[in-house]
Amino acid sequence: MKICTTHPSSARSSMTETEPVAFPQDRTCPYHPPTGYDPLRADRPLSRITLFDGRPAWLVTGHGIARALLADLRLSTDRTRDGFPAPTARFAAVRNRRAALLGVDDPEHRVQRRMMVPSFTLRRAAELRPRIQEIVDERIDAMIAQGPPAELVSAFALPVPSTVICALLGVPYTDHDFFEGQSRRLLRGPTADDVMDARDQLEEYFDELIDRKQKLPGPGDGVLDELVHRQLRDGEVNREELIALAIILLVAGHETTANMISLGTFTLLQHPDRLAELRTDPALIPNAVEELMRMLSIADGLLRMALEDIEVAGTTIRAGEGVVFSTSVVNRDEDVYTDPDTLDWHRPARHHIAFGFGIHQCLGQNLARAELEIALHTLFDRLPTLRLAAPAEEIPFKPGDTIQGMLELPVTW
Repeated sequence: MKICTTHPSSARSSMTETEPVAFPQDRTCPYHPPTGYDPLRADRPLSRITLFDGRPAWLVTGHGIARALLADLRLSTDRTRDGFPAPTARFAAVRNRRAALLGVDDPEHRVQRRMMVPSFTLRRAAELRPRIQEIVDERIDAMIAQGPPAELVSAFALPVPSTVICALLGVPYTDHDFFEGQSRRLLRGPTADDVMDARDQLEEYFDELIDRKQKLPGPGDGVLDELVHRQLRDGEVNREELIALAIILLVAGHETTANMISLGTFTLLQHPDRLAELRTDPALIPNAVEELMRMLSIADGLLRMALEDIEVAGTTIRAGEGVVFSTSVVNRDEDVYTDPDTLDWHRPARHHIAFGFGIHQCLGQNLARAELEIALHTLFDRLPTLRLAAPAEEIPFKPGDTIQGMLELPVTW
């Protein structure tokens, strides 16, 4: 791994306008976009790429164009459609399995989202803050009791959101080793068979969990309890749809936030001046979380397919063509963000697309913000001497074909 010492946008490539860029690519620095995308940042808000199997697609890298297209209902997110872009062999392996929320269009998407919205409102996230604080403190207590050094991903970054989402959904946290392992295989399995098997095991797990909940005399406190005892019972959702919903909520609910905590911590430790600002003025924490989400853009590569011809930026996206949104590059658009490769807690960053945009914007964004604000603030408040326990260039981070984050993060204090 090589840690960036210069801003990636300062690099320029000899690539010509007709040469498509391969997507996805690995980052050379965990908190900057791949340097292979630099020419797209400089010259092309909409360009051609090739995916892992050689198939072409469009890559969106301009902020204004991205927000317009993500809100355009002529772009489908239904991954079962012929021609839908597959960025990896893993994705291709499961693209025909039933998806939920992110993988379906209206009206099905609207029905699913309406069922879930009450559990993920800003008010609900605020109500959960005391419990999130307790979970964060418990994990830091355990780290302190064990003593330094610690591996922050397994000791803190992963168990915090995993515990939170289990409590919210009504999934036994005692099963966390199982579903965290299957989630890793689903998102980073080395083979298509691994991905398929992980999906099968998660479906079997939730099928059995639904059976257990149905046998209870009434609903418990979790979202799944409510869905089982009301929507499933009343026929508003069928069993297959409920299992698909449970999988996306569980996997997305802990994987994304865990990666933001680990990569956010690493990034702050690599920017001591910015970290010092937060220590001096904790009121900046909400702004810092927005800026980190903009800067890190861990879910890099939102996928769509055109249902009809779309004219954009002097170009025609033809019906049936794949469209990929590089969030890491869109969120560095110099027309929107001054000096976009630097961390600035004082910039208005909330209009980033780290959570997507349009009708498929992340359902759990209010919960994620609450978790990140509490986790990062408490971690550096209670461990004021926190620092890396290994050279930064030796700490492994994830490849570009999955959610970005740290594979491990050795720290001491």
